[in-house]
Amino acid sequence: MSDDRETDTASESSYSLGRIKKSPSSLTNLSGSSGMASLSSVSGSLMSIYSADFGNVDVKGNIQFAIDYVEQLKELHIFICQCKDLAVADVKRQRSDPYVKTYLLPEKYKLGKRKTSVKKKTFNPVYNEILRYKIEKDLLKYQSLNISVWHNDTFGRNSFLGEVELDLGTWDWNEKSNKQINWFPLKPRTSTMTLQLENRGEMKLALLYVPHPAGGKKTVPTGEVHIWVKECHDLPLLRGNRLNSFIKCTILPDTSRKSRQKTRTVAKTTNPIFNHTMVYDGFRPEDLKEACVELTVWDHNKLANHFLGGLRIGLGTGRSYGTTVDWMDSTSAESALWEKMMNSPNTWIEDTLPLRMLMVAKLTK
Repeated sequence: MSDDRETDTASESSYSLGRIKKSPSSLTNLSGSSGMASLSSVSGSLMSIYSADFGNVDVKGNIQFAIDYVEQLKELHIFICQCKDLAVADVKRQRSDPYVKTYLLPEKYKLGKRKTSVKKKTFNPVYNEILRYKIEKDLLKYQSLNISVWHNDTFGRNSFLGEVELDLGTWDWNEKSNKQINWFPLKPRTSTMTLQLENRGEMKLALLYVPHPAGGKKTVPTGEVHIWVKECHDLPLLRGNRLNSFIKCTILPDTSRKSRQKTRTVAKTTNPIFNHTMVYDGFRPEDLKEACVELTVWDHNKLANHFLGGLRIGLGTGRSYGTTVDWMDSTSAESALWEKMMNSPNTWIEDTLPLRMLMVAKLTK
């Protein structure tokens, strides 16, 4: 089995290499505004992508919790007590299996989510659990605490049952009543930021920067960027229980069709192994600061491909060749990988990164 995969990979790599060499998507001439990506929404509406994760439950009910900052431990503690009068998530079986999840937003410090246990068959779950975040108190003034309630579905189609968001920037930690347990009404989903954090799986990949490729013309010293897409884990099932996924790669700001490369489709798995290398040339060292690798994962369907999640790997400065651009928005983990690659030429740098919601750059001719 593995022999097949090896030969498959080899032929794919040499194919992409050969194709690129014949028509170099030279990044050197990208500084002109014509190369700038026009960004537009994946499917017009963000919500359509999330319909699978959300279920269509009308939010109702309340949640009881308290928050406190514990100075000695340098920890934020969220005491989740209980919920009452939650909505019915599974109408057929007239039941909900709720759990509570928290995020600190924006997800700047990459502290991730915390979850309570799942309570089965109840609209009035009692948790009495403490969720903890280790974070300096000073940093909390730039954060919101998002607390959401979800129905845990056996097939991974979790339904959203409501949320509460607290702005910690205006929170008075010394106010006695703020330390007490309070009831809060659950609200329908408003935060686009939490939308983007729903788990979309992750991608294992490695990057390599070759400043002086063998056989390259010595007159113009441009280098190559190699992107080795290894595998994805836990991709979301948007439709039914089948997933046939592939990955597209574009190096922004070049949105021309010839610069796009893609892997083959791997059928019937949420943990596809691609083992596919893509090569882009025409990189001067200074271009690395302005470019961004956009990798997007798609569910391949006869009628249309569905977006599952993506990465944008660059410095995340918000600018490219002096112009402000939306797509230079790498997370700290994404930009750390790009920086390591820039600082370690001729060395493969590997990481596993969480896929996220992206407004995918539209292709130009």
